[in-house]
Amino acid sequence: MILERKINILYVITKLELGGAQKQLLSLIRGLNKEKFQPYLLTGQDGLLVDAAAMIPDLRLIRCKFLERPIHPAKDILALFSLYCFIKNNNIDIVHTHSSKSGILGRCAARLAGIRVIIHTVHGWSFHDHQHNIPYHLYMFLEKFCAAFTSKIIVVSRSDKEKGLAHSVGRRDQYELIRYCVNDLEFKNRGTPPAAREKLGLSGKGPVIGMVACLKKQKSPLDFIKLAAAVKKEFPGAKFILAGDGALHNKVCSLLKKLKLEGEVILLSWRNDIPLILSSLDVFVLTSRWEGLPIAALEAMAAGVPLVATDTGGIREVITDGKTGYLVKPGDIQSMRNRVCALLKDPGQRNEFVRLSRESIGSGEFSLGNMLRDTEGIYSGLLGGGKNA
Repeated sequence: MILERKINILYVITKLELGGAQKQLLSLIRGLNKEKFQPYLLTGQDGLLVDAAAMIPDLRLIRCKFLERPIHPAKDILALFSLYCFIKNNNIDIVHTHSSKSGILGRCAARLAGIRVIIHTVHGWSFHDHQHNIPYHLYMFLEKFCAAFTSKIIVVSRSDKEKGLAHSVGRRDQYELIRYCVNDLEFKNRGTPPAAREKLGLSGKGPVIGMVACLKKQKSPLDFIKLAAAVKKEFPGAKFILAGDGALHNKVCSLLKKLKLEGEVILLSWRNDIPLILSSLDVFVLTSRWEGLPIAALEAMAAGVPLVATDTGGIREVITDGKTGYLVKPGDIQSMRNRVCALLKDPGQRNEFVRLSRESIGSGEFSLGNMLRDTEGIYSGLLGGGKNA
């Protein structure tokens, strides 16, 4: 056991963009017992949440110019060396990695530096069915390799645990389930939809359907645009909000122009006022092709917005189809359109989804207290027990 000084924890995440993994990591660091733990956070140069991280008391933030999401052998080697040197020079006791790229580089650097407690949180696996064969098998190999010297693998959904085990990534006793946390008070009582729509500059009295997501292949924002076109055939006055940005921005704009939806679908880019956006919606949708556990779905439930989502990853662990929301097959625009339209026609069903969703989110399973208690318990248990995988 380490005595007489704080336990130094190095968190590593590739980029502090406005995503679920990043928001959860910052929530963890904010709530961490600073009398016992000294947190360090090493990340890439850019990201919308960099300033938010810099404002966390007692956090030492390090930005590495070599740490980037795309595979780049020269920069990846330099990032690995930078991580190794930082760990050796700062008396790090625990390395806790998040996201795929930093999960591999961070754990390898920790192993080379002789760190005994190495933890990785899976926010959806780096390998998935929508990849080409080479990256799919490469990432699977690297996950298996790193799991061999990882003390604990934290997952946010049982689905990710079973997927990892099915592909022989680690042992069952290495896995721990720790749910994302949602501050439901942040999303409750944010005003009425008309007031929120006025602040967002939305005109008209038609329904508003929205999605909060990075504009990348995983989230399938082009399906959201196709859904908008399908819903407007039955609800011509409907408006749509897409909050987020990313690599598919130009393709989204091109499809909007092609389908003559410019002005009907509002692109809000990245926003920090997600509770306001959610409070403006009649229905929240999620068109993802694959997921771990989408934080956007949990936030919509906490905000009291009925949900239609694709049935991917761990979403079934929080949404019961037909009870707390609707689930449809990824890419099935017609089924999603039918579910959205059914909700728009039935306020009673919307209210019932909202009531049951809020009961689920408010049960404590998704509380910050649970996440902090369970995570700190893993830290103390591994240091005290002298255990490593």
